[in-house]
Amino acid sequence: MRNIAIGTCAALVLMEASDGNAGTVTGTVSAVITRASDGLTYAAITGTPSGQPACATHTYWMIMNETSETGKRQYAMLITAKVAGTSVTIIGNNTCTRWADGEDINSMELGP
Repeated sequence: MRNIAIGTCAALVLMEASDGNAGTVTGTVSAVITRASDGLTYAAITGTPSGQPACATHTYWMIMNETSETGKRQYAMLITAKVAGTSVTIIGNNTCTRWADGEDINSMELGP
């Protein structure tokens, strides 16, 4: 029983550590780009990103699945922030699955 508890704690620590490696950026949206060829939607933010994974060699941020409900909400938030000139904070997913050199967006927050 003790080994199970130790294993569970170790797994939780590793999961938390991987979340801590995800990139983050706060700033205004300078561009939102959508391509017809593959449906890719991504955004450029004026702030300086930190903590991005090694795969994220560019500073743009990718919506992981543009056709999902979450992807549609993220797109709407990006457009809203762009039009209003509102600050947005993006926390990455610590992955570059949607495009090889830009971090996938995990969560976004509008406002200061």
